[in-house]
Amino acid sequence: METSNDKSKRIAKNTLVLYVRMIVMTVLSFFTTRITLSVLGIDNLGIYNVVGGVVGMFSLVSGSLSASISRYMTFGLGKGDIPHLTKVFSASLNIQLAISAIIIILAEIGGVWFINHRLVVPPDRLFAANVVFQLSLVSFVLGLVSIPYNAAIIAHEKMSAFAFMTIFEVVFKLLLISLLLFMGGDKLIIFAVFLCVQGGLSQIIYWAYCKRKFQECNYTYVNDKTIYKEMFGFAGWNTIGASSAIFSGQGVNILLNLYFGPAVNGAKSIVSQMTNVLGQFSGNFMTAVNPQITKDYASGELNRMHNLMFKSTKLSFFLFLMLCMPFFFETRMTLLIWLGECPQYTIVFTRLTFVLVLSQMLSNTLITAQLATGNIRNYQIVVGGTQMMNFPLSWIVLKLGAPAFSVLIVAILVSQVCLFLRLWFLRTMISLPSARFLKEVYLKVILVSGLSLPVPTAMYILMPEGLVRFVAMFVACVVITALVAYKFGCDEAEKAFVISGMKKILLKFRLSKPIAVQS
Repeated sequence: METSNDKSKRIAKNTLVLYVRMIVMTVLSFFTTRITLSVLGIDNLGIYNVVGGVVGMFSLVSGSLSASISRYMTFGLGKGDIPHLTKVFSASLNIQLAISAIIIILAEIGGVWFINHRLVVPPDRLFAANVVFQLSLVSFVLGLVSIPYNAAIIAHEKMSAFAFMTIFEVVFKLLLISLLLFMGGDKLIIFAVFLCVQGGLSQIIYWAYCKRKFQECNYTYVNDKTIYKEMFGFAGWNTIGASSAIFSGQGVNILLNLYFGPAVNGAKSIVSQMTNVLGQFSGNFMTAVNPQITKDYASGELNRMHNLMFKSTKLSFFLFLMLCMPFFFETRMTLLIWLGECPQYTIVFTRLTFVLVLSQMLSNTLITAQLATGNIRNYQIVVGGTQMMNFPLSWIVLKLGAPAFSVLIVAILVSQVCLFLRLWFLRTMISLPSARFLKEVYLKVILVSGLSLPVPTAMYILMPEGLVRFVAMFVACVVITALVAYKFGCDEAEKAFVISGMKKILLKFRLSKPIAVQS
């Protein structure tokens, strides 16, 4: 029987592995994005982003089924039911292949028409946009087929394999994009071809690894109607949440294209890449924690589940706050160093996106806990329905003449409403002490955020822009946020844990120092 201490050690180990992955990916992504912008230009990058978004709109059903696959595989491991898990994996592959066929048909009919008759694309780039659409569709389908394998790796908490695969993907992508510097022809089309090849190779590696390591990842014919009924039932109600995420993301991207053109899509794409890189600092921790939340629910350990949810929510928030704050103030300098230029809209998009990500982070563990229960009908109708309002509200404010960044303000407000709705539902779904969450998590992250702002704000106003302020801002934000989070954001047990961890690190450092030999 695995103890709570063993589970905590595994979370720590997996988090460390994912941080190594993140550091490598951050460095490589720095060069990848800069080369991509340099080679393609802001308009071509925007075309790729919005065309890929059209393909993403067809992931409505597949997205909800993907969540269903991850939930049932992790839940099966928590119960220790390997025979049932084998059936779930094989049924998942059957479902994804069937959904892939349906999406291809829908995309070829509706997607092609939309690109050629509705999207704002320069006439001389329409052919390239159509080719990119077809290649993006192939890449999308390959990603669908890999989902059961990816879910198996995360459910087994084999984060070293997960880290290796994602590092391989970003290295391979950098190599392929670097080749564009030396190639002629339509580089947007070649870029899409390269990403399609990368997707195919990644799928082969996923298949080979999982087939070798996990006994449930060997395909067998499954005709168990109960499994399909459960997974489709779960996915059916989860479609509301999946559709809201798609319309909030890809749908809003299309609105921005219709009102402002592809350059805005390119700017938003750059901001998303930078935010995703920084988000990995806290996201890595959540990737390691999420399987434990589902397994705790499966085994009936609700108290441990609640404690893990509260602590991991705070820690992920503080980690992202500590890192995004210097970039929030030094957005312009960061973009100049990173890209060599500062495209229009990127500064305000970046700052508002940071706020949006912080707002959404407060709900991450709540979403994981909700999915773990499998009882999601009423939850999705209310919370998913509210989240879906992001799209029509964004459409209304843009139609009224609001600037492009107003869609992010709408998203922030909607995410806060959804947070409180989740807390209300989870009180009965998992006996979550919502008042305790508000006191120990929500109020503390607001307090820490507020107390961390005055010093960086003064530095931003009083110091001249330049490399000196950039470095000083980074050091000040990290140190001040860490100290404020420790003092005002942690309880006594968490402070004792931090002190104990620091003592262990210092002890190892002292033991590793060479002993001087006196002569």
